[in-house]
Amino acid sequence: MYAIFENGSKQYKVCEGDLLKVEKLSANIGDTVEFPVVLVADDNGIKVGKEVESLKVTCEVVSQGKEKKIIVFKYKAKKNERKKQGHRQPFTQVKVTAIGAPATKKASTKKAAAEAKAE
Repeated sequence: MYAIFENGSKQYKVCEGDLLKVEKLSANIGDTVEFPVVLVADDNGIKVGKEVESLKVTCEVVSQGKEKKIIVFKYKAKKNERKKQGHRQPFTQVKVTAIGAPATKKASTKKAAAEAKAE
């Protein structure tokens, strides 16, 4: 089973247990993040569109970091114009823990049970 999800105008193909680098997220190490699913493929076939609106890819943040430095060199011939600049793109490394329905929160189920007893 694999899924394709979108984050930061990019799409990623993942299976459970995969480690991947996505654009920097404002999450701490050990936090759980969820991404909306674009496509899911399994033994039953491929699902897209309305069939996957409720599905999420759940990931755990493993680390934050910066990519290897790249050199951006701008040059105009015969004009004595040269500009050398470096860049390191920040990233967040995540591990895919689950593909499917989002995890239900225990607090909301307890609250619903308390309201049902009150009635």
